[in-house]
Amino acid sequence: MLEKLKKLNPELKVYSIRDKEFKKYGKILDIDTNEIVSACEKLELPEKNSQYKPSVKALEELGCTEKFHELLFGGCEAQIGICNGYNSVMNALEYHKSSEINVAVTPLVLILGLEYEMEGNEYNSDKAEAFYLEKGDAVEVFATSLHYCPCQVSDTGFSSVVVLPKNTNTPLEKASDDRLLFAKNKWLICHDGNDALIEKGVYPGIHGKNYEIKY
Repeated sequence: MLEKLKKLNPELKVYSIRDKEFKKYGKILDIDTNEIVSACEKLELPEKNSQYKPSVKALEELGCTEKFHELLFGGCEAQIGICNGYNSVMNALEYHKSSEINVAVTPLVLILGLEYEMEGNEYNSDKAEAFYLEKGDAVEVFATSLHYCPCQVSDTGFSSVVVLPKNTNTPLEKASDDRLLFAKNKWLICHDGNDALIEKGVYPGIHGKNYEIKY
């Protein structure tokens, strides 16, 4: 699949998370993901587009939950949610003041960038790189890494576990002077051609190609 993705997406650098290029964005986690992957496979995908649920009770009650808390913040409270559905386009990038754990319930691609390569609130998409995850792969995405909705590599869509500090990505209780702060612990920019997100108040800070993953 990786070689196919490279061939079909020549404008974008596509790597495996096992390649050295991933090391500046995150690290692979040595953890048994069978239980949480099996649980996620029982959750329905939306009929179209993608959805994100910050906290899913059925996942947080699994026996492996404690290990995710330990990996993320040394035992501090975390939320375990899911992002799934249908998506092939970069569209936006976000970052947190914390790492994020992703578990690939299906094979998928993450399009990543680096916060320190932003110029103020602006980011040129030609700096972005894509990384392929196989089913069951678990990674820590560093706080300095720009990321957003995973991209599917088949017509059946994608599914990914998302582990973050509790209350991340939930609505702000009051307006912020920070133009990019879109939700709690969520700084977000979108592609300057994405009118739907701009209308929602997201800052149009990504310029250049809005990459679409072909498979």
